[in-house]
Parts: sequence; structure tokens; C-alpha cells
Amino acid sequence: MHKLQTQGVHHITLDGADRQTSLDFWEGVLGMPFVFEQPNLDNPGESHLYFDPGDGRLITIFTNEDRKPTGKPAPDNPGDVHHIAFAVSQSMYSQLAGRLDARGIKHSGEKDRGFMNSIYFRDPLGTLIELASYRFVPPVGATHTDVLFEAHLIRVEMGDTSIGDPHLAIAIERLSKRNQRSLSD
Repeated sequence: MHKLQTQGVHHITLDGADRQTSLDFWEGVLGMPFVFEQPNLDNPGESHLYFDPGDGRLITIFTNEDRKPTGKPAPDNPGDVHHIAFAVSQSMYSQLAGRLDARGIKHSGEKDRGFMNSIYFRDPLGTLIELASYRFVPPVGATHTDVLFEAHLIRVEMGDTSIGDPHLAIAIERLSKRNQRSLSD
């Protein structure tokens, strides 16, 4: 039996607040261009806003004028979405805490995740949002996932708990050697 084969995330759709609150957050705070809007084709009482998160894919938000920000965290039960992470550059990451503070948005402060840096905060309806920045650039011909896969193998070989800079450096070196030819080989 053949597997179903995905080719990336097509889009993510979230239930949002009212239209203006959703626009203010997704475009106004996160800087995602608002690319189009249409009715929610499964619920004509809602609108469906489409945003570009920066990679040409889509984040879509169902809005309803009766849903207002609650100030409470979204439910955290088995099967619920824990959080959604979006990529930012290291230069943007270095400014996140200050920019969130300037808007009065409570956040986690900077988190060192070994192979990336993160900061967490909530959208208007309480969904946990993570902005994350990789601490490495993959070598030519490799992806972030390729580097992390290789770094995981190295981490396990070394008996370490989590991926850090030493694992990443060796992984990048190995992938570079595989993907780039040299006459001196």
C-alpha cells in the first residue's frame, strides 16, 4: 500500500476574532500582508481572511463579528493546537521583545532552544504564537530539516540531551562535504 505524500503545508486556518481585531493582529502586529477575503463557504455568517506569512503560503482566519478578544489562553487539551510557530530572521528576532513591549503585548521573553531562538505570546483569542529564528544557515543544497536530521544523529552518537551548536557545526560540515564536490577529494 502506498503512502499519501505531502509536499509542505498548504495553509493553516484558525478561528479568529472579529474582522478588525484579526486584521490588526495578523497584518498590523505580525506584518503578514492581507491578500484576499471571501465568505467562509461553509458558514456564510463568517468571513475568511487570507494572509501571507512570508513564504507565499497562506494563513487563513475565519472571522465572526460576535467573537471578541477574551484575554484568556486558548484551551490546552489533548488534540488541541498547542502553538503555531512562524520563522523570523535573526535580525528581526533581536528586536522582537522590544517591539512586543512597545505594543503592550505580554510575552515569554527570549528562549534559547539550542538550534533556534524563540519568543512566545498569544493572539487576540488566546492561541499561543511562537516566533522562531534558526541559529544556523543550511549549506547549499540542504534544508533546515536536513541539518536537524543529521544533527540529531550526531547528538544521539554523542549521548547529549538536545541539539546544540557542536552538533549543528558537524552536521553542516558533513552535509557540505556530501553536497559540494572538490577535485582534491
